[in-house]
Amino acid sequence: MKRWNDIRVIAFDADDTLWDCQSWFDEVERKCCEMLSPWATAREVSEGLFQTERQNLSLTGYGTKAFTLSLIENAVRVSGQQLTGDIVMKLIELGKELLTFPTTPLPEVSETLEQLSLQRRYQLVVFTKGELMDQEGKLQRSGLEQYFSHMETVSNKTEREYRQLCENLGVAPEETLMVGNSFRSDIAPALTAGARAVHIPFHVVWELEKSEEYPHERLQKISHFGELLQIVG
Repeated sequence: MKRWNDIRVIAFDADDTLWDCQSWFDEVERKCCEMLSPWATAREVSEGLFQTERQNLSLTGYGTKAFTLSLIENAVRVSGQQLTGDIVMKLIELGKELLTFPTTPLPEVSETLEQLSLQRRYQLVVFTKGELMDQEGKLQRSGLEQYFSHMETVSNKTEREYRQLCENLGVAPEETLMVGNSFRSDIAPALTAGARAVHIPFHVVWELEKSEEYPHERLQKISHFGELLQIVG
């Protein structure tokens, strides 16, 4: 496995890279499908939710609150505006639960971050998209906050945001390594910006994050978080 010795900053995605997130959203979607079963099949509810999220993205962005709004909007539409107040309240409560679910670190995450932190060779940062308070809360609940000197939460991850991150940290893109599970958000734009990247796929992927993968000279793909130490450790 190729090693990179000129890295100064390692930026980590948060959701589904440091802790499980998508599984909690999938469970809320499943419960929503059960609630709406008098009006539509689970497939119809899920397809409608996906379309609603995609349509709302330019207005609401990413995050739990945006998801909850789309969840309710889709439910009203699917039910033919027959949704009762108690179901609306249940959907709101499900959305609130997504703001407090336990962000238990994924396997090998804590140990790997501890070793990287003890080496003092790299600045470790969190670079994620979504809602600021929500993402900050997840990091605090995870117990991983101690390993990071910096956290940035942005509305989207494009080449511009990656270049801005490097500028904020005072490093060149080629001195930056992005680690994440989403090829679309964590890998492709980082490579375009000139950074290096390590792709750690997660077992579930949000529909809006699915994209075609491709090889690159500045990209490595691993299956276990601890393998990161073979690259930069």
